[in-house]
Amino acid sequence: MAGGLISYGVDSPALLRQVGIYAGRILKGERPGDLPVQQPTTFQFVVNLKTAKALGLTVPPSILARADEVIE
Repeated sequence: MAGGLISYGVDSPALLRQVGIYAGRILKGERPGDLPVQQPTTFQFVVNLKTAKALGLTVPPSILARADEVIE
């Protein structure tokens, strides 16, 4: 995360694992149209304190406690 203050989005490693599973199933002969559509189930919440400091903002401790990652 470069310059963003707060990010809430899909957990990329989990998404890439799911892509690998789908690719494996297709390579084993399953038709892509037969595979179920799945939505992400894991998300990541990141707070960038470096950007907050540059903007002169204070991030409440309750937000920091909920963050999966805090960039300092």
